[in-house]
Amino acid sequence: MPANLTQQYHKAEQAYRQAETPQEELECLQTMLVELPKHKGTDKMQAELKQKISKVKKEIADGSKKVGKKTGVRIPKQGAGRAVIIGAPNCGKSQLLASFTNATPTVADYPFSTTQPLPGMMPWQNVTVQLIDTPPITADVFDPVTQGLIRSADVVVILLDLGSDDGVQDFNAVIEKIQAGKTRLGRETCLDENDLGVAYTATLLAFNKIDQADAADRLEFFREYLEVDFEEFQISAKEKAGLEELRNRIYELLDVVRVYTKQPSKKDADLEKPYTIRRGGTLLDVAQLIHKDFAEKFKSARVWGSQVHDGTPVKGDYIIHDQDIIELNI
Repeated sequence: MPANLTQQYHKAEQAYRQAETPQEELECLQTMLVELPKHKGTDKMQAELKQKISKVKKEIADGSKKVGKKTGVRIPKQGAGRAVIIGAPNCGKSQLLASFTNATPTVADYPFSTTQPLPGMMPWQNVTVQLIDTPPITADVFDPVTQGLIRSADVVVILLDLGSDDGVQDFNAVIEKIQAGKTRLGRETCLDENDLGVAYTATLLAFNKIDQADAADRLEFFREYLEVDFEEFQISAKEKAGLEELRNRIYELLDVVRVYTKQPSKKDADLEKPYTIRRGGTLLDVAQLIHKDFAEKFKSARVWGSQVHDGTPVKGDYIIHDQDIIELNI
């Protein structure tokens, strides 16, 4: 029997994956349990959620888990969403960050030149997406900070080096290392319904250095030995080939919509810097983004957009569509 999970459940699940404190985890788990449809098809999920809630409560009470920020590097989220770049040593992660953003990572021909996560902002039309370069992953090395970034990301871009005969071997070592844990790579972002402790993050596979000699031959050969089935892109981070297709797909996987605001006293809306919310979000979700007072004191609103007539009065539960213009009254 399908679970038929609600939009509110998925929203809480996303927040749980990105929670930074035990208290945040607890609040998200409790919301998930409340929003979970109650029928035989969700009995196992209900039991697992209750077990997790009990475990987190105990950790908070015992102080066995630090109540506050998680240890390690903390990178505040910015932009419409977050994509994390991962891969084996010397596969071109830093070059990809440099080609997509204004960040200035160390781009070198030797491995392990990246020792700490480094963020940059990738433009997409009139919004930005946060990209994070990460230290390389090998069969023996997998930084827990990188693992946390993968779990909290909206999208993962994993690179495979077409400039090396060892590219597919190194790539498969990365995959094996990651998939052995509970933070894993998948074709979509979700929690495993059979084990809510296992989280999958939507992953794109980028064959990098397609411009190099023998890259085409290696690509054909490597595909026979790949241990994953991710959506594929052929790029050259250095020569900036194939990057627009990858950029567009990263943004699409964020599954967000843009919304513009208009002040009642002004004729035109601010079309320079839209707010972004998850597809399916409501007018009150946008009000909360602008300021919590806007959501608490919300009285009425008007909307201009593709799904309504200009200036249509709407309630707080109105579902936002891409590039709607809203006028809030509080």
